[in-house]
Amino acid sequence: MTTHFGFWDYFIFIAYAVLILGVGLWVSRDKKGHQKNAEDYFLASKSLPWWAIGASLIAANISAEQFIGMSGSGFALGLAIASYEWMAAITLIIVGKYFLPIFIEKGLYTIPEFVEQRFSTNLKTILAVFWIGLYVFVNLASVLYLGSLALETIMGIPMVYGVIGLALFAAAYSLYGGLSAVAWTDVIQVVFLVLGGLATTYIALNTVSGGEGVISGMKTVYDAAPERFAMIFDKSNKYYDMLPGVGVLLGGMWVANLYYWGFNQYIIQRTLAAKSLKESQKGILLAAFLKLIIPMVVVIPGIAAYVMINDPEIMARLGSSALHNLPSLEQADKAYPWLLQFLPTGMKGVAFAALAAAIVSSLASMLNSTSTIFTMDIYKQYINPAASDKSTVNVGRLSAAVALIIASIMAPLLGGIDQAFQFIQEYTGIVSPGILAVFMLGLFWKKTTNKAAIVGALASIPIALYFKVAPNGWSTSPLFVDVPFMDQMGYTFLLTMGVIALVSYMQHKGADDKKGIPITKESFKTGPLFNIGAFAVLIIVAALYASFWN
Repeated sequence: MTTHFGFWDYFIFIAYAVLILGVGLWVSRDKKGHQKNAEDYFLASKSLPWWAIGASLIAANISAEQFIGMSGSGFALGLAIASYEWMAAITLIIVGKYFLPIFIEKGLYTIPEFVEQRFSTNLKTILAVFWIGLYVFVNLASVLYLGSLALETIMGIPMVYGVIGLALFAAAYSLYGGLSAVAWTDVIQVVFLVLGGLATTYIALNTVSGGEGVISGMKTVYDAAPERFAMIFDKSNKYYDMLPGVGVLLGGMWVANLYYWGFNQYIIQRTLAAKSLKESQKGILLAAFLKLIIPMVVVIPGIAAYVMINDPEIMARLGSSALHNLPSLEQADKAYPWLLQFLPTGMKGVAFAALAAAIVSSLASMLNSTSTIFTMDIYKQYINPAASDKSTVNVGRLSAAVALIIASIMAPLLGGIDQAFQFIQEYTGIVSPGILAVFMLGLFWKKTTNKAAIVGALASIPIALYFKVAPNGWSTSPLFVDVPFMDQMGYTFLLTMGVIALVSYMQHKGADDKKGIPITKESFKTGPLFNIGAFAVLIIVAALYASFWN
C-alpha cells in the first residue's frame, strides 16, 4: 500500500523534520567561551525542568514498538496489552519515591556506575556489556526495523532506504548535541506523538461508527468484539502465554516494569539530568499520568482495525483500496500503518510525523545512552582513564555512530517477526530479571556481597534460557517446565535472588562497608504534590482494571 500524500501532508511532515533538526542543532551549539564537557553532553548540564523530563520519558518510551507493535498486539489480543502501560504508571511512582533519591544523591552518569559504587568494577563492566549488547542488537535494531516497515507499508519506501533514512535523521542532531538535544526535541516530539496518535484513534472510531463520532465508535467496537476488552485472560485464551491471567498483576510484569523504568539507562538518564530531586520526581509524576492515556493512542486503533476488517459492511464502505496489505492475526503489526490511509489530507502528515517522532526520539535516546555507558563505563575505565572532556565527548559521538551502523545492519534481518512488541519484551526478559535482582538486593539488603552479585548476574542468563528453551526441546524430560514468558521472568528473578542470597550467606559476611549504600528514611521523603499524584494514579489504575475485568 502506498498511502496518497497530498501537498499539506508533505508540508507538515517536512516542517516537522526541519523543526526537530533546527531545535536539536540550536540547543546543541557550544555556548560562547564554553567547551562542551561530559556533564553537558551526557546529562544536559543537569538543567532539565520537570515538564521536559516528563515529556522526554514518554518520547523515549513510545516508539515504533508501541505505535506499530502495541497496535498490532491490540489487533491480535485486545486491550489486555495495555497492562504494560497502566502498570508502568504505578511503577513510575515507585521509582520516583524509592530509587531516584539514591541515584541522584550519588551524582550518577550511568546505572552501571551505581553498581561500581555498591559492588565492584568487575560487576559494573559485566552489566555494561549486557546493556550495550541489548541496546544495539534488540532495542535499536527492532526500532529501526519497525520504523522502516511502517515507511514501506505506508509509502512504498524499500526497507533498506527506510533504515538508512531514520538512522541519519536520528544521528543528525543527537550525535552532536547529546542528551540536551535529545531531551529538548522530545518536548516537541511528544506534541506530534499525542496529536497524531489521537487523530488516528478518532478517525478509526469515527469510521467504525459510520461517522457518528468517537463515543458511538467505541460502543460499536465493544459490542462487536467484547472479547478484545478482557484484561485478565484464563488458560483457555490462545494468548494466555503472553499475558498469563492474574500473574500479570502479581508476577513477571513487575520484573519488566521495574527493570525498564528503574534501571534502564536510556529511560533513567533523563531523571539524572534534572535540576533537582524534586524536579525529577515531578517529571516522573507527569510521565505516570501520560502513561494512563497512551492505550487510547496505541491500543484502541488496533482493536478498531480488527473490527473494521471483520465487518463486510465497513469494508465495502471503505472501497477497494482498503483491501491492500490488510492486517491479519498472522501479520498484526500492519494494523496501524493500514489505518493511516483513512486519514484526511493534512492529518496524514500529522500522523506520519507522530510515527516518525516516536521512532526518531527513541533512536536518539538509545544512541545517547549506549554511548554514555560505553564512554563512561568502558572507555574511561579501561582505555583512557585520563581522557579530557573533549576526548570523552568525541568518543561518545563515535561510539553512538558505531552502534547505529551495527543496528542498521541488523534491522533488516528481523524481517518476519510478528507482534514485535512481544518480541522485544521476551528477549529483554532474558537479561532483565538478573539485573533487577542484583539492584534490588544491592539497594535494600546490606549483606549482599560483590561475589554473590556477580554469580547471580551470570547465573541468571542460563536460568532464563532454560525456561525459554526447555519447553521447545525437552518436552520428554522430567525437567520440562512449560510456563508463559512473563512467568519465566518472575521465576528467573526469584531464583536469581535465591542464588545471590545463598552465596552471600555462605560467605558469612556483609558487603564491604566502603561499598555500602546508606539508606535512611530521609531519602524517601516526598512532597505533598507527589503524594497526591501517586494516590490519584493508583485510584485511576484500579478503576480501569475494575471496568474491564471480565
